[in-house]
Amino acid sequence: MPTQVKQQQNQTISGFEPYVPAKGEEYMGAPMRAHFTKILNKWKLDLMQEVDRTVDHMKDEAANFPDPADRASQEEEFALELRARDRERKLIKKIDKTLQLIEDEEYGWCESCGIEIGVKRLEARPTADLCIDCKTLAEIKEKQVGK
Repeated sequence: MPTQVKQQQNQTISGFEPYVPAKGEEYMGAPMRAHFTKILNKWKLDLMQEVDRTVDHMKDEAANFPDPADRASQEEEFALELRARDRERKLIKKIDKTLQLIEDEEYGWCESCGIEIGVKRLEARPTADLCIDCKTLAEIKEKQVGK
């Protein structure tokens, strides 16, 4: 799927309009921080609702199947759901950390080199803490160490 199509779907799902800075607007000024706070809070709410849906689903669907294959299938389905929820739990923690950075007015700057991360990158990955160059270098180093 082309990146542009994915991006449009993500915008539709998360329900935000891309941020268009006003002419001469300061990077990570109050309006921009409010934009990202809104995105992050919406994302967190969506994740928390998914957790609730999973709990309800597991309560409703839990059954003691007499057939071992059916039981195994259900257990595997639940294990996959729980693994996904665990990843989302970690993501919620990262969202909370990012919201704190916004509140402290330290959001939007690369933790490695200190330059602006950029609005488009932050809209694609609101919890990003590295600029694209530093992230690319980190991934290259990771691949080299992994070999």
